Amino acid sequence: ERDKQLIRETATHQLNPERYVHSFKDLSNFSGSINISYRYLAGTPFPRKRYLTIGLSSVKRKKGNYLLETIKSIFEQSSYEELKEIAVVVQLADFDSAWCEGMVQDISQKFAHHIIAGRLIVIHVPEDYYPVLDGLKRNYNDPEDRVKFRSKQNVDYAFLLNFCANLSDYYVMLEDDVRCSKNFLTAVKKVITSREGSYWVTLEFSKLGYIGKLYHSHDLPRLAHFLLMFYQEMPCDWLLIHFRGLLAQKEVIRFKPSLFQHMGYYSSYKGAENKLKDDDFEEESFDIPDNPPANLHTNMNVFENYEASKAYSSIDEYFWGKAPSTGDFYGIVFEKPIKISKIKVVTGTEDRQNDILHHGALEVGEKIVGSKKGRQCTTYLRLGEFKNGNFEITDVEHKVLFDINCMRILVTKSQKEWLIIRSISVWTSQTPNQ
Repeated sequence: ERDKQLIRETATHQLNPERYVHSFKDLSNFSGSINISYRYLAGTPFPRKRYLTIGLSSVKRKKGNYLLETIKSIFEQSSYEELKEIAVVVQLADFDSAWCEGMVQDISQKFAHHIIAGRLIVIHVPEDYYPVLDGLKRNYNDPEDRVKFRSKQNVDYAFLLNFCANLSDYYVMLEDDVRCSKNFLTAVKKVITSREGSYWVTLEFSKLGYIGKLYHSHDLPRLAHFLLMFYQEMPCDWLLIHFRGLLAQKEVIRFKPSLFQHMGYYSSYKGAENKLKDDDFEEESFDIPDNPPANLHTNMNVFENYEASKAYSSIDEYFWGKAPSTGDFYGIVFEKPIKISKIKVVTGTEDRQNDILHHGALEVGEKIVGSKKGRQCTTYLRLGEFKNGNFEITDVEHKVLFDINCMRILVTKSQKEWLIIRSISVWTSQTPNQ
């Protein structure tokens, strides 16, 4: 009873700045879990720690239910080796016990072998652990039922995070209407490895809502407490931005291609239509580029801080140059000569569809000359022209007989539109002994 009372008191704090910072300082030393009795509806506690826990919380929807499809996608898109490293926790967060029982039956029938193998668990938190959900503050002039819905969702997520805190090294949050890309775990591992030694709180693998947000598991107790403290203030995806900022990660670190896609057509709030789609999602994202170390330079007039390096990064940024002229170029000089199997370049963005390379070519070069800063190749081979602002070529190693030192995007005709190079992706050919 005392624990329940404490949760209710913690959860009703107002979000005034002084208390906010003070509370968060207390929180930053806090790693203890919230004392809640979870009900296991299917599965038993996981026998060993995994690499990644995937958490999703689900409630009854007025229209359409995608939970089974989401679970199916997680397992189907993972290899047998990857399945050994993941744990899936499904929280049924509806207070309608008949709905919960029906869902548990469906999940248990369809995914029995995953439950038996100890990689799927279904949990529930009884209603009396929840703080007050009626008569809350109506921030943003939201209707009362909307405030109740989003506030309860914050508490649902807090309880789910709290449960998952010690199950694995990393945690990724999904919603219950998501499709996964193939071998998403391998892609996530590759990204985590590439960021070793750098500080991060949240890595994002989808641009939508609370989908594909990755955390260190050791941050989950703090995040759970944070969501509980401010549960009635704002939707969870806004609170997450505050959490990330308070832990000193100022910029979004989002990767492309996105590994998770929103597939639900109806929202869990009143069955409203929700057609949001992530245009960076790729089903076969196992095939992520290597982009070997390189120096990047351009003679184009760069706009503000959208510099050349931003196009060659897996993070969701881009290069933006003012109207380029014939002969302008964007150059890449690799630190070591490489063999390339595939190249893909995308220009323009969804909201600036005319800022593409209207007339251009892609070339690869050999024989480097010049000092460290001004290095470039003496000879270039043209691999092809851009079509509708994009360029893609495979089997490069069979078309280019030399090891490649440089690559460049060449403007072949002046244009009045500015140029966004959204992404440059390079796949290298691995030799068997590498």
